[in-house]
Amino acid sequence: MATNNNKDIIYLPLEGVESEHCALIVEKGLAHVEGIETHKVELNNQRAAITVTNEEVLANAVTTIKDLGYGVTTVKKVFPVLGMTCASCAGSAESIVSYEPGVVNASVNFASGNLTVEYLPNMTNATKLQKAVQGAGYDLLIEDETKQQETLEAIHEKKFKQLKTKTMWSVLLSLPVVVIGMFFMNMPYANPIMWAFSTPVLLWFGKDFFINAWKQAKHRSANMDTLVALSTGIAYIFSVFNMLFPKFWESRGLEAHVYFEAAAVIIAFILLGKLLEEKAKGNTSSAIKKLMGLQPKTVVVIQPDGTEKQTAIEEVNVNDTILVKPGEKIAVDGIVTSGSSYVDESMLSGEPVPVLKEENEKVFAGTINQKGSFQFKAIKVEKETMLAQIIKMVQDAQGSKAPVQKLVDKIAGIFVPVVMSIAVITFIIWFILGGDNGLVQGLLAAITVLVIACPCALGLATPTAIMVGVGKGAEKGILIKDAESLESAKKVNAIILDKTGTITEGKPEVTGISWLRNDDTAKNILLSIEKKSEHPLAEAVVKFLGDTATTPLTNFDSITGKGAKADYNGETFFVGNKKLLAENKVTIAEELLKQADEWSKQAKTVIWFANSKEALSVLAISDKIKETSVQAIKELQAMDIDLYMLTGDNEATAKSIAKETGIQHYKAEVLPQHKADFVKELQQQGKTVAMVGDGINDSTALATADVSIAMGKGSDIAMDVAKMTIISSDLSKIPQAIKLSKQTVATIKQNLFWAFIYNLIGIPIAAGILYPFNGFLLNPMIAGAAMAMSSVSVVTNSLRLKWKK
Repeated sequence: MATNNNKDIIYLPLEGVESEHCALIVEKGLAHVEGIETHKVELNNQRAAITVTNEEVLANAVTTIKDLGYGVTTVKKVFPVLGMTCASCAGSAESIVSYEPGVVNASVNFASGNLTVEYLPNMTNATKLQKAVQGAGYDLLIEDETKQQETLEAIHEKKFKQLKTKTMWSVLLSLPVVVIGMFFMNMPYANPIMWAFSTPVLLWFGKDFFINAWKQAKHRSANMDTLVALSTGIAYIFSVFNMLFPKFWESRGLEAHVYFEAAAVIIAFILLGKLLEEKAKGNTSSAIKKLMGLQPKTVVVIQPDGTEKQTAIEEVNVNDTILVKPGEKIAVDGIVTSGSSYVDESMLSGEPVPVLKEENEKVFAGTINQKGSFQFKAIKVEKETMLAQIIKMVQDAQGSKAPVQKLVDKIAGIFVPVVMSIAVITFIIWFILGGDNGLVQGLLAAITVLVIACPCALGLATPTAIMVGVGKGAEKGILIKDAESLESAKKVNAIILDKTGTITEGKPEVTGISWLRNDDTAKNILLSIEKKSEHPLAEAVVKFLGDTATTPLTNFDSITGKGAKADYNGETFFVGNKKLLAENKVTIAEELLKQADEWSKQAKTVIWFANSKEALSVLAISDKIKETSVQAIKELQAMDIDLYMLTGDNEATAKSIAKETGIQHYKAEVLPQHKADFVKELQQQGKTVAMVGDGINDSTALATADVSIAMGKGSDIAMDVAKMTIISSDLSKIPQAIKLSKQTVATIKQNLFWAFIYNLIGIPIAAGILYPFNGFLLNPMIAGAAMAMSSVSVVTNSLRLKWKK
């Protein structure tokens, strides 16, 4: 379901949602909660994204998820409230806290003076709640932030330790049951000993399977827990019956076997599988953890009186002056006000060479200062910083679904009911055709079918690969906006490259100027027009003519794709390309024309300056080709991708750049609106088109292309529209992005293949299809181990992506 951009999205951290099937159950549950406008479960990020009509809905959403047998990570705390004088103060403080984003429940007891609050740790913390209460004239007594703040990371760590403990005890208690069941069945009190050991495994360490299965049953749905609870529960109850009433079978001439070892070992194996899976899944999100670890917890803020104060990152405000010492991480985005140093920006851009930062240069959160020290003014703080935006973008991409996932979702939705039906049919067939042992063998076969079926392997196949792929991209400085673009990039067979800022540095410089006659007034007019223009080339001219005086102009007009014009003393002056002069019937002297041709042959951009009758001057502007562009173009051509360069420059410049870089197809003097038309033209020829650009003028073409790639040093609009962003603006990242796409899609296909094959082969064997031919019946314990390993193998296969080049 799409999210509503006008409302704040609330992220609910989920627990126990381990497959697409579980995600679908939560989706359906949230759909029935009144007041939830939009909802989407992001399996990779282990969270549900919702928008609500009012704050009270949040508590209902959390309750609904818990009722379905899943968890929501919340923190419950009690804080003393200071400054309350009456019962209405308690009501006021309570409502203030209740309306804070991320608060699930809040109540203030006037008698005890305490606030009891439950909140989402990913959305708020004690400091934020304290600020809200202080705003109303009260105060909250909170402990030192570092001691009391329970982060999501800490909560997940705690859960992982609990799972580790459960697994360890389950394995230890299951071992004697297996040894007795396999080798010492006839020893005295064998059955009661096995029963004593297996009972805590099932009813204590494995109790969550039964609790969650019951919650699912209440909502008339079933999931992985249902399969485990049914299989182990049936095996356990059957064994207890056989242990207590052995005569029931013996009177029928049959042995009363117990299967405590199967029940205990299945729980132990599945817990072990979950533990390994959690460990592996933790590695898939390592890119996000690395990014989150880049922001320091405290900074040194220079106070108005010049003193230094250690300040928590949450309390830094826009326009604060921050001191950065050698080796420190930069905490927020800002502009250097004094001092200079080299800054390592590799964690954001993937570029290893440190960048020199001097006065008025921008610095970004998460980058590392080298040897110098400097002060900078905070421009963007908290969620506004570039690092925060990158983290959000990576999380959103990891939480999005690839198109291939739609089919898997449909299968996951019916998987568990189908498996349960197969188990019932298996039991009936065995019961009818299995002879004397039909009941027992049928029961065991049904249990084995329930155990071996693995919806988790199917559900994890696509998301884990997407997660690793997007994370690996982020580490290399390639930001991928969604799973769909990651999947589509492998199909790209045509790439359109903008010239300025994409192939070239995007820092044009005037390298020559030729005047028809020496005229200071003309120079002043040229500078005045270019100062009013917003074109990047105009900037180069202003820089070049820096010492010249300006002149007052009238009727300034910017002419898209051609240049600009303005009036001075009743006469019109033009600055722009040759087309602009031709349209206004301006004559050009032979000597200026000759000079312009010579510059054009050298791949320089030529700009004309003229009055209403004749050209007064011609300027040569050069934009250096990036060092990596030529190599990147070779790599893309080696991948059988057709490259097209589009530029607003003249034919001669375009031809020269194309020749220098090895691009075979190019178009010169292209206006912004025509770029999108050219994308459509290639699409009509059946090509999958990627557009690479960096400016506002590229945004329409970027939106039209199948895969849109923005250069990170370009405009914000281009980056908003694009599905991928190359932070460093280095063209060599594009072949890397395409290779990453191919590797990710290949991994998804491998995962799906093995998950399907595993279930297609495993379920019939578990049902006993081989028994008529060779007497083979699969032991439920082996099925438990196989099921546990199937999920682990899928996640491990996804992790292989990390080490691929």
